[in-house]
Amino acid sequence: MKTVLVIGLGRFGRHMAQKLLEEGNDVLAVEKDEDRADKAASILRDIQIGDATDEQFISSIGINHFDMCVVAVGDNFQSALEITVLLKDMGAKFILARASRDVHRKLLLRNGADHVVYAEREMAERLAIKYGAKNIFDYIELTEEIGIFEIAVPVSWYGKTIIEKSVRTRYHISILATKKKGKIYPLPPSDHRFSGDETLMVMGSENDLRALMR
Repeated sequence: MKTVLVIGLGRFGRHMAQKLLEEGNDVLAVEKDEDRADKAASILRDIQIGDATDEQFISSIGINHFDMCVVAVGDNFQSALEITVLLKDMGAKFILARASRDVHRKLLLRNGADHVVYAEREMAERLAIKYGAKNIFDYIELTEEIGIFEIAVPVSWYGKTIIEKSVRTRYHISILATKKKGKIYPLPPSDHRFSGDETLMVMGSENDLRALMR
């Protein structure tokens, strides 16, 4: 179980706090808008009403006791930046922040955030790849360079094994699982023989994946 501070109870913050609770974590939420706090009271046990940009208020919470702090006020960048800096100065162990623009993401990272969620961009990129890329059926971004992709088996691989195709050394990707008829088979052995009725869950860079799928 982790102790988590969630600042801001808009849609993102409320859903994040609820999911963290469902996963068995101890969550304290902070919201300065009483109406938002009231709406979240049915799903969250611990809510404090206050302004997280107020140094005295945020200091009283005991930031160093939390394993993670979530700054979920992406609709007000100035406040998000001030809160992130305050949390960092007070010894926050890990800060996850939400941004609505790419320039905001960069500034938050430079000023104390350990990870920034740019939900609109990430969802747009995932949908564009899922529905617009040939032979790529799904995508999860891990970093700006690396992701997990669900891809069709290249025709030239049919009947060949993983070791015969030297997948990792030749194509610079790792096969995490195969999927057939909706069932996932994790970590296929090196003698797994590819077939056209399965898809592959692979990890690698988008450039390497596109080179493979040409």
